[in-house]
Amino acid sequence: MKPVTNEVEVKTKAAKAASKKLACLATDIKNKALFSIADELIANEKSILAANQIDYSEGEKAGMGTAMLDRLLLTPERIRAISSDIRSVAALPDPVGETFEMRTLPNGLQVGKRRVPLGVIGAIYESRPNVTVDISAICLKSGNAIILRGGKEAIHSNLSLAKVIQNASYPVGVPEGAVQFIESPDRSLIGQMLKMRDTIDLIIPRGGAELIKYVAENAAMPVVTGGIGVCHTYIDHNADLDKATAIAYNAKVQRPTVCNALDTLLVHADVAKNYLPRIVTEWGKAGVEMHCDQRALAIIQPLPSLKVVAASDQDWGREFLALVAAIKVVDSLDEALEHIERYGSGHSEAIVTEDYTAAMRFLNEVDAACVYANASTRFTDGSQFGLGAEVGISTQKLHARGPLGLKELTTYKWIVLGNGQVRP
Repeated sequence: MKPVTNEVEVKTKAAKAASKKLACLATDIKNKALFSIADELIANEKSILAANQIDYSEGEKAGMGTAMLDRLLLTPERIRAISSDIRSVAALPDPVGETFEMRTLPNGLQVGKRRVPLGVIGAIYESRPNVTVDISAICLKSGNAIILRGGKEAIHSNLSLAKVIQNASYPVGVPEGAVQFIESPDRSLIGQMLKMRDTIDLIIPRGGAELIKYVAENAAMPVVTGGIGVCHTYIDHNADLDKATAIAYNAKVQRPTVCNALDTLLVHADVAKNYLPRIVTEWGKAGVEMHCDQRALAIIQPLPSLKVVAASDQDWGREFLALVAAIKVVDSLDEALEHIERYGSGHSEAIVTEDYTAAMRFLNEVDAACVYANASTRFTDGSQFGLGAEVGISTQKLHARGPLGLKELTTYKWIVLGNGQVRP
């Protein structure tokens, strides 16, 4: 037998062994572990924040951008929100063991499906320490072991959180080894993880385009990709302009550094003269920099104290992750749909309209994981969708799409109940 030589091999082997026990773990034990984790996060808030401050200070010194710093930062409010999300996961039905689509065939066989865990999940992510907790919670509830490999920029935060999770869950019955955190910053270990298809059943990368591309191209096991969100909001000529202003403001300003924030605002020409002064005034108060096409510029430029520049070709299809938005005036719903098809990333797209036919056409024709009528794209989130939390947002079509919750981390096996039948 080949000797185990490094941290990844040791922890992956332990996770595989734990996954067999975890798959059969009783729901009440899993829930007890989740409540324990939620409590211990609050109890260990000071030490978690101290560890996070080390990472944040080092990130500032290294010149980390505003968006990445925001994703890295933990606060008492964010820890309480993470704890609350874990409690929400505990309150959800356990998908493991659910039997569905059961039917009786003419020969008397009862055939159906039973939901089972995937096994061992590998998470490779950057900057966001909340991912350490979110993924661990959903994996535990769905009966999967988890191997966490965060970025070096959040190493102190992630290590602190992982220890809290382990110390809170193992004593109440979760098998030891079910939650593994790779402490070494050696990047070669990522490449090693991506080749371990015999022990890791699924890889979920969360981070920048470069990381996601690398994982997708090099993994030997299935990968769920996503997270790059070039999100559009289209203001139709039949839009309620009060709704349109509130929705676009929320989608851009509420938290601009995340993947479901608005990047491009498309405005129908018939309402542009009435609508654009309203939204840019509100955006201007929040300090949004606006990259406008020529038609939008002609309407906006006379307004004082605004950060307005001419849009370039590079602004279309760009994920800004900041208080920056592109604005384009279009002549029709058709033009808006064509723009989204060309420049969208398949994440989240929205229309604001009082025309039911236009709304339904948008929902039917836009190819994205989440499509909205008269609501902000900021709702694309596992917690907001009632999933408790999420392990990521998939922009691919197999095996799951959109926020990945409990059921998305399970598969099924066919179960067949007979009474002596043999095949003729």
